[in-house]
Amino acid sequence: MIYRAQDAAGISRLGYAESVDGIQFARRSEPVIVPETEYEREGGVEDPRLVQIAGTYYLTYTGYNKKDAQLCLAVSKDLVHWQRLGVILPAYQGNWNRGWTKSGAIVAEKIAGKFWMYWLGTAADKTDQTGISSSLDLVHWKEELDVPVLPRRPGKFDSRVVEPGPPPMLTAQGIVLIYNGADDHLVYRTGIAVFDRKDPRIVVYRSDEPVFQPERQWEKAGQVPNVVFVEGMARRKDQLFLYYGAADKFSGVATATLTQPADNQQN
Repeated sequence: MIYRAQDAAGISRLGYAESVDGIQFARRSEPVIVPETEYEREGGVEDPRLVQIAGTYYLTYTGYNKKDAQLCLAVSKDLVHWQRLGVILPAYQGNWNRGWTKSGAIVAEKIAGKFWMYWLGTAADKTDQTGISSSLDLVHWKEELDVPVLPRRPGKFDSRVVEPGPPPMLTAQGIVLIYNGADDHLVYRTGIAVFDRKDPRIVVYRSDEPVFQPERQWEKAGQVPNVVFVEGMARRKDQLFLYYGAADKFSGVATATLTQPADNQQN
């Protein structure tokens, strides 16, 4: 597991932890990525999303310098030693994004000759929504739409924020993206979107109601109350382990049973 932790000054770093059963984790004593660059200083490194492609681990993360948050990329062979590849989606740029960029969820294999990534941007109305970009090399990305691929929905659980969760699963039925939605009161819940298997820009299903929401006390009270925020996922046979932040203070795990076999088991 790659996870985010804050020090007493509010600076974020990324740590590494291991588990045999997917529930009890042992943490490495030192972080594996610490703020170093101009776009990370004084704020830190946050929002890790991890995917393995052709023997290399690709980590998208947010570089935050107390002024701007931007989507960045690093690569590793062992999950401990990382090489930064820089900002891949600059803030305040894009077809519809007018603010920060965060939370890049990369599809683990090429579709139509390209890699694809779902990510968070801020629209002109100050709401956070999900965009889609493609790449030939995983470093240089091009937006595929002039509007969010997964827009906010007024009156629903994702009326204010629509933010990608873990890297999507590829299934015979489509590309399954678990995402995090927040309503107008900034209560964070979990939704599911499915995109076309041959065209990741086309939404074929989106849950009308959340599939996971704050229920326990430590999910409702903390640094930011009423938050469950899924960022990591692992698979063991027909079980999915979903790793999430709770109230921006704790890390939790929830499980779900797959009813249809997934094509790839890398996520």
